[in-house]
Amino acid sequence: MILIRALIWSTLFIGLMLVFLPGQVLSTFGVTRPLTLGVAGIAGITIAVAGGALAAWCILTFAVIGKGTPAPFDPPRRLVVRGPYRYVRNPMYIGAGLVLVGAAVLYRSPALIGYLLVLAIIIHAFVLGYEEPTLTRMFGADYERYRSTVHRWVPRVPPASRDGSAA
Repeated sequence: MILIRALIWSTLFIGLMLVFLPGQVLSTFGVTRPLTLGVAGIAGITIAVAGGALAAWCILTFAVIGKGTPAPFDPPRRLVVRGPYRYVRNPMYIGAGLVLVGAAVLYRSPALIGYLLVLAIIIHAFVLGYEEPTLTRMFGADYERYRSTVHRWVPRVPPASRDGSAA
């Protein structure tokens, strides 16, 4: 049931933020599908697929480990610090951003980069104003410890623990 809820929410979010609104941007600026892919098109598709795979990994991690969904009204019941969350605190947003970068490269569209920048500002404000305070209330010291060792936006390999295993 959790996985179904996660898939429904993710489909709605992806449909709106990564398909419908970017489609509106492309239409507004008169951008059409390229007739040939070429190197840029293949690169764009590769970037978008990598971003989509990262986002899908995050959604599954939320459902399986966190026992919740990416939706703010149905969040994970457990703090998720494994999978891609081991390297960066917001990998799902990074995956979505990569999808948009890939689409911008594929369509050769600066307008999609503009959309991505506006969306990034909105998401950053949401993370600072809602997500981080909510996670602090929900998970307390565990989240504070996680927050002190894992960056918000820049992935990095976690330091090794004293026994030699990754922290």
